[in-house]
Amino acid sequence: MTSDSYDVIVIGGGPAGENAADYAIRGSDRTALLVEHERVGGECSYWACMPSKALLRPLDVRAAAEHLEGLPPHVPVDAAALFARRDSWVSHYDDSGQVSWATGAGIDVVRGTGRLAGERRVQVTTDGMTREVEARIAVVLATGSVAVVPDTFASVHPWTSRDATGLTEVPESIAVVGGGVVSVEACTWLAGLGARVTLLVRGRRLLERFEPFASDLVADGLRAAGVDVQFGADVSRAERPDGRDTGVGRVHGGPVTLTVDGASRDFAEVLVATGRRPATDALGLETVGLPADALRQASLLPQWLHAVGDVSGEAPLTHWGKYRARLVGDRIAAVAEGRPVPDEPADVPVPQVVFTDPQVASSGPSEDEATARGLVVDPVEVDLASASGFGLLRDDASGRAKLLFERDTGRLVGATFVGQEVGELVHAATVAIVGRLTAGQLWHAVPSYPTASEVWLRLLEAYRAR
Repeated sequence: MTSDSYDVIVIGGGPAGENAADYAIRGSDRTALLVEHERVGGECSYWACMPSKALLRPLDVRAAAEHLEGLPPHVPVDAAALFARRDSWVSHYDDSGQVSWATGAGIDVVRGTGRLAGERRVQVTTDGMTREVEARIAVVLATGSVAVVPDTFASVHPWTSRDATGLTEVPESIAVVGGGVVSVEACTWLAGLGARVTLLVRGRRLLERFEPFASDLVADGLRAAGVDVQFGADVSRAERPDGRDTGVGRVHGGPVTLTVDGASRDFAEVLVATGRRPATDALGLETVGLPADALRQASLLPQWLHAVGDVSGEAPLTHWGKYRARLVGDRIAAVAEGRPVPDEPADVPVPQVVFTDPQVASSGPSEDEATARGLVVDPVEVDLASASGFGLLRDDASGRAKLLFERDTGRLVGATFVGQEVGELVHAATVAIVGRLTAGQLWHAVPSYPTASEVWLRLLEAYRAR
């Protein structure tokens, strides 16, 4: 810290915090302080989005090669080379590049733990020393989220998502507990690296916020990759006498014994991926008269205080946190300059891609979510293989696509694609939803041939024929 006061103080140096600070001061002489107790760049850069995709993409390419006639089957995986690729993408867990970017953008960076200490005041503790700093305009909370480990597993030192993306040794066998994005993506690369993987899902579906067919197709894909997928699995007990912290990504001791549906089963490791919670502990909300859950309700926050990213309780996705942070930064800048606060559109769709085989990509609500919101929709659904360009991606390419059109207006409100490479299809849906485009307008958006985008034509034909 170079001053006792800054225009903007951001607690949390992940992507959301970085964007909030940047947009709040960009093109001005305003000052900003970024407080981070770990690595600048946050979970996404070192433990989530970047390492997971670095691990998954080579396996995607291998799967495509093995399903295209004319290429050699059974392409081997070089685990050491794959880990080296991952390490390169996470900058070898060194955040100096991120710090350099921040300082180059005019943002001061301090290593330490930040907490509110009253109106526009922040305590920063570094190496046991505490200093208080004032924010002249705004404080932004961007502390992210932390993995939830149920009590059942607490004593066995299970793997969490950080171990899964940071693995340096491949366990011979592993139980993955959970049915969400972390679980299914981790199963994909663990199986690809040769581990015997068992996926234990308490419910009856994977990826429950997506359309039901996404669960079916992803489960089929995991089983084809050798994963033992078990639904309705009740893990009532976990034991590991010599469990210990051996370091991130290393097997944490001897075998783990899980009691699953009343029967004991042994695994070399267990990955617990049962969710994350906002990192609101010790943020000092009480010093400004706010309850612990206030960050989930922006209307409860004083004008000078903002929450962005996972800590806000909104969609725990890097791109969404960065989007919301850009809006907050623009809002802070407008207030500082006496300009009108920019309008923020309602009902912006949340896009998401799950990088399994097949991929899952969606934007906007599922049909069930749309109905729960009171929308009356006309759904249309087709086989992705009906698009010639999609069939060219792999000799056995398969999947489903679904669009939701609002009945009264005909405008697109939701889209889901499940299949190979569909992550590259979803942004068109996001643009159409944000632009409030109707089926009639989309009819004139001609897809190139032969590409997977031709599925849009098949979907619109289904809508016209309903």
